[in-house]
Amino acid sequence: MQTLRIAYATGVTPGKWMDRFKERYPQVELQAWRHDEGQILDLLAEDQADAVFVRYRGQSPKDQTRHVIPLYEELEVVCAAKDHEVEYYDESVPAEVVAGFPQLNLEDYPEAVGGLSVAMEVVASGAQVLRVPQSIARLFARKDVVTRFVEDGVPTQVGIAWPVDMEDTTLLEEFIGIVRGRSANSSRQASVRNQEQKAKRVNDKAKFEAKLKAQAAAKRQKELAKKQARSNGGKPGKPGGSKGRKKR
Repeated sequence: MQTLRIAYATGVTPGKWMDRFKERYPQVELQAWRHDEGQILDLLAEDQADAVFVRYRGQSPKDQTRHVIPLYEELEVVCAAKDHEVEYYDESVPAEVVAGFPQLNLEDYPEAVGGLSVAMEVVASGAQVLRVPQSIARLFARKDVVTRFVEDGVPTQVGIAWPVDMEDTTLLEEFIGIVRGRSANSSRQASVRNQEQKAKRVNDKAKFEAKLKAQAAAKRQKELAKKQARSNGGKPGKPGGSKGRKKR
């Protein structure tokens, strides 16, 4: 059975894409998991995943070893405890105001000590605020924590990355096509392109064979005409082979 291995950064929700892939390719084993700690791109270098959904800021992590296709942008939000000053802003808080609050550093909360869940508990206590992409705030939402957009905040980009030296990308191209909204019949899907190329080869072969048959038929017709002319003692269409003389 063929296998496709996909890892995704915390906050990315690829469930709908994976469901569609499974519907179209039930014969393929799709292995997918959330990567909460460490550099997710390392999974590609270590051949632990065929592709990853990566989150980044600024320049794309695309380089000579991996392809990266940007998919969508995430806005930055600030998370704070109920009754914190942040709650009194309707939708967004100016970045300079957010910068004035004690900031929680996620590096102090690795998965070994509970990760983001524990970090949100600290936020709920009112001790510090946390700036994260909106998708992460939604994933770890709590009733005792409020979130607001950060005005002029730093957005993050989510993209899909895979190794440059990957030998067979057919399944991955199918998956990427689904992620980018292509239908099963889209001409940009690898499977559809393969079918179209196969149909073109069959059609070209049929045309070539028909051309050969037509040439062979024309050759036989020409030889038959020559044979008939010889039996008539002259050229085809000139019984007797004699040329008519012009009257003087």
